This record gives sequence, C-alpha cells and structure tokens, in this order.
Amino acid sequence: MLNRIDLRGGVSDVRRLLPRAQLDVSVAVEKIAPVVEAVREHGFAAIREATERFDGVRLAELRVPAEAIAAAERELDPDVRAALTESITRARKVHGDQRRADHTTQVVHGGTVTERWIPVDRVGLYVPGGLAMYPSTVVMNVVPAQVAGVRSLVVVSPPQQENGGLPDARVLAACGLLGVEEVYAVGGAQAVAMLAYGAGTDAQGRGHCAPVDMITGPGNIWVTAAKRLLRGVVGIDAEAGPTEIAILADDTADPVHVAADLISQAEHDPLAASVLVTPSVALVEAVEAELTRQVAATKHTERVTTALSGRQSGAVLVDDLEAGLRVVDAYAAEHLEIQTRDARQWAMRVRSAGAIFVGAYAPVSLGDYCAGSNHVLPTGGCARHSSGLSVQSFLRGVHLIEYTEQALREVAGHVVTLANVEDLPAHGQAVQARFGR
Repeated sequence: MLNRIDLRGGVSDVRRLLPRAQLDVSVAVEKIAPVVEAVREHGFAAIREATERFDGVRLAELRVPAEAIAAAERELDPDVRAALTESITRARKVHGDQRRADHTTQVVHGGTVTERWIPVDRVGLYVPGGLAMYPSTVVMNVVPAQVAGVRSLVVVSPPQQENGGLPDARVLAACGLLGVEEVYAVGGAQAVAMLAYGAGTDAQGRGHCAPVDMITGPGNIWVTAAKRLLRGVVGIDAEAGPTEIAILADDTADPVHVAADLISQAEHDPLAASVLVTPSVALVEAVEAELTRQVAATKHTERVTTALSGRQSGAVLVDDLEAGLRVVDAYAAEHLEIQTRDARQWAMRVRSAGAIFVGAYAPVSLGDYCAGSNHVLPTGGCARHSSGLSVQSFLRGVHLIEYTEQALREVAGHVVTLANVEDLPAHGQAVQARFGR
C-alpha cells in the first residue's frame, strides 16, 4: 500500500525525492479571486450568493443567533462536553505559560528600549466543516487568542444543511463553552473575504461583520487560496495544506502503533500524507501487513486507502537513524513521531517539525485533542521556517524608545555619521536640530 522510497547509500538531494502532496494554490487563487472581489464590492449579497452556490444553503442572515449557540451548548452530549472541557483546561495550562512580559533594557544611562507585547485587536478564526467537523479547532484557535488578550474574537464556519443552515452544533457548543459570542455561518473563500473586508448589511440590516486584523485557522485549498490573496490586507497565520505525519522509527517500534498512527492522519483527507522513515526493512513489512488489516476495518476505508497509496505517502528506507534524522529534517513534517530507542534523545536533535511526539505513548491524535499543545501547525515543509499557532501568534512586539537629552547628545555623532554614509543627511539634521546647530 505504501510506496517505498529507498534512500540507502546516501542521496544528495533528499527533498526532491521525498513524497509530498502537490497543490497548485496559484490556480485556486485565480478561481476564487472573483468571489473575493465580489465580497469586497457587495458584502452581504455576494456572501449569500457564494454560500448558496458552494454550500447549497441560502442564508437569511450571516450571524448565528446567541440562542442557537446557547442551545448547542445546552444540548451537547455529556461525554463530548467533558472531553472538550478537558481539552480547554489543558490548552489553557500550556498556552498560559507562553505569555510574554514587557521588558525594559537600559542601553546607556538615560537611554532605554522597552519591548511591549500588544495583542492583535480583532481576530477571525476559521473552523473547517467539510469532510469532518472540528470543534477541537475552535479550542486550538480561541484559547491562545484569549490568553494573548485579543479583545474581539469572531469564529466563522460553513453552514450545514442538516443543521438548518447553521454551523455544526458541536462547533457552536465549543464556541459557547469558550465564551465566543460572535459566530458566522459562512465558510470557504467568501468567509475569508468577509473577515478581511467586513460585510455590510442587507436592506433589513442583517449580516454586518466588522473587518478583522488577522485571520487564523486551517481550511481547504479555497480557504488557503483566499488567505494568500488577502495576505497584507489582513495578517495571516499560515497557508495550511493537507495534513501530514512522519514517523521516525527503528526496529523497537510496534508496527500496530505505527500503522494506526499513519491511518489516523490519512482519514483526514485523500491528500493527507503519511510517511514512515526507518532503517528497518522488517518494520516496513510488518507495518504494511498491519495497514492491510487495519485499513479494512476502519470507517473511512476508501479515503484512507487513497491517501496511503498516493504519491504524498510512503515508506522511506534509510541506512540508520542518523540518516533518518536528516530525512525528517528535510521533510519538516507538520506532525513528527519518534518511535525509537532513546526517543527523547532523537527528538531533541530534530530541527524542523511542527510538533514532535515522543515515544510509544504520545500519538498525534493526543496532540489533536488533549495534550495541551496546539494542533494548528505548519504544513508542506513550512516547519523549516514557521511555527504552529501559539499565544505569540496573536502578539506584536513594539519597541518604546526613551532617551534623555544627554543620552542623545552622547550618541549624536554616530547617528550623523551613519546618516551621511547612507546619503540621508536630513536624518542627521533631525538630531543636530535638537542641539542648536
């Protein structure tokens, strides 16, 4: 089922040979640009038209009534409530330790620079609603934003025909549990455009949504394309692609665990990537046997089979774990599991991954829900340069520069010299003017 990629003997260009989902976001950008422009020009009417065309729902109004959120929370299955509550508690504990304090550095006597951490004022949080519903994504987006001190939070999620044109009831319940009151039944590119540009009201005054300063949260290729198109109009967390798992394993790994974890990500999407990196041929063979057995028994067999057999998934054979480490760093997976001897030792040497799951009892699904970590993570190799969603994602570092007259006088000559070197003499004059020259 898994494509085998043999990198034993050494390869100079590892990235080129590793499996990866192929998505042409630029083509999607061209296709959704008219939708985004229509929302900018026509607001409510364009959003309603796009929602009817793409989701099969004609909205009377965009905003979810407060009573619908309250009812979803009230009617939530007790077991689901308990699980979401635990997820929220653990996420708040981890993210609470990410808060940054302002810090003042005395550069010289009379001269200080203070770094302040100021939260983004208004944030739009996208919660998908396609092949699966994601109340957990509400938790992962809302908690770090709340901990950061974001003053205004708005959640958007696609309307569901089976829920009367409202977002999924469990998504609404999660909003209720977290105290999020502003929720819109809008998804896709039109939701991202609405967040960026806002939406005016219709003739009855329905549908108003004020524009946000930043948009976070995963979505399909159309959401990703809209985010790319609107980057700069608003802040964007990342262009999320199909989900990925890479597992670095040796002959101590349990093939039952490895197969189950590969399947767990493959069930997200036919384009999901599941990659095993190992020096053990025996493990590959055992995992393939387990995949045959477990895939047949899983709920989403067709989707999982498509993902596991696609070009984005595979079993990569390497000479040893040192070579395996180089491979997983080059791959830079969204989720990386380490199932080896001395797993933590190897995990501490990883340079590029969205999140690292260490040992046999830290599967990716734990991080998806209840580890306390965040599951909104960089995909497509972006973990080489980007981080997952955190409190820091919602904070801006702003420097306050305070100098006395004497402190400025002491450094004035250097400022003037550098201004002249760069042929910006007015910069130097702005300093000299303060001392009567």
